[in-house]
Amino acid sequence: MTLRLSEPSRLAASVQASLEGVEEAITLDDNRAASLLVGNYDQNIAHLERRLSVVAHVNGNRIVLQGAREQVDHARRVLESLYAGVRKGRVVGPGDIDGAIEETALQRGLFPDSRPAAEPRGREAYAGFGQVVTRKRGPVKARNAAQDLYLRVLARHELVFAEGPAGTGKTWLAVGHAVQLLEAGHVERLILSRPAVEAGEKIGFLPGDMRDKVDPYLRPIYDALYDFMEGRLVERALQTNVIEVAPLAFMRGRTLSNALILLDEAQNASSMQMKMFLTRLGEGSRMIITGDPTQVDLPSGQRSGFAEAIALLKEVEGIGHVKFGHQHVVRHDLVRRIVQAYEEASGAGDG
Repeated sequence: MTLRLSEPSRLAASVQASLEGVEEAITLDDNRAASLLVGNYDQNIAHLERRLSVVAHVNGNRIVLQGAREQVDHARRVLESLYAGVRKGRVVGPGDIDGAIEETALQRGLFPDSRPAAEPRGREAYAGFGQVVTRKRGPVKARNAAQDLYLRVLARHELVFAEGPAGTGKTWLAVGHAVQLLEAGHVERLILSRPAVEAGEKIGFLPGDMRDKVDPYLRPIYDALYDFMEGRLVERALQTNVIEVAPLAFMRGRTLSNALILLDEAQNASSMQMKMFLTRLGEGSRMIITGDPTQVDLPSGQRSGFAEAIALLKEVEGIGHVKFGHQHVVRHDLVRRIVQAYEEASGAGDG
């Protein structure tokens, strides 16, 4: 049993493709890489079919694409790009396919008359989506144009605001960028923070010492750290304060120099807390502030300092701002549709 289109649907799509489109075969010379590319039960190929409206038949290391000429060309470019990555040891999943689809679409837009290897015709050579590179994970590429912009803004600005819904990679990429700077020696330490504000129990009611009380609020940051660094290195860095994880309230009165400072879930910072945090920036430091304005857990009537700071500082030189939407969700396609439904309901209510 395979996770593919039902046979009647596949047959109908294949007949339609043969009537309206073209057929193109791709032969992959590395059988192991070909197997990793198509995925268990051909799930990666099935995802490609759904996204690009093509039909793909897999027979060993040979993939036959059927459909409209433009879609078949696009699918071929996606498979070629992913195959090159698999041969370098990268793992391919649905999110990587989505990223490759968007990246190759952008490539085609820059070079409409030929493949990207051709002469750029006066344009700056296209280098592909940006990436973060860490020792544990190696290169991790952006999966869409918004993430690509985010990584480029992070590289150019000392202070960056990133706003958008859950699942867009705001925090995960910020932590990856932070680890990359630490490992390259561009900063001496990482300071990772969140407001200790959640729906439900307050921090004082939790048992244990201060770290025990704080950790539940900062768990997503720890998860991202362990994604990009070996566990033993994370623990050593935490013990030596090379990496410091602390609630926002603990930032008051400090000047943070030669550090990368990340404030996550910033929509739960009050106006006074946000002003306090922003003025902690010291010499040689960089700051990233991420949040989702639609998920504020502050007490009723208390204004979020995150949205206020973005509005106040939008014209200040040296500050970057990236806004993600539901279309940029990479966590799971259902998450994207859920976020979209909430955004549409909110828009209807505002009207």
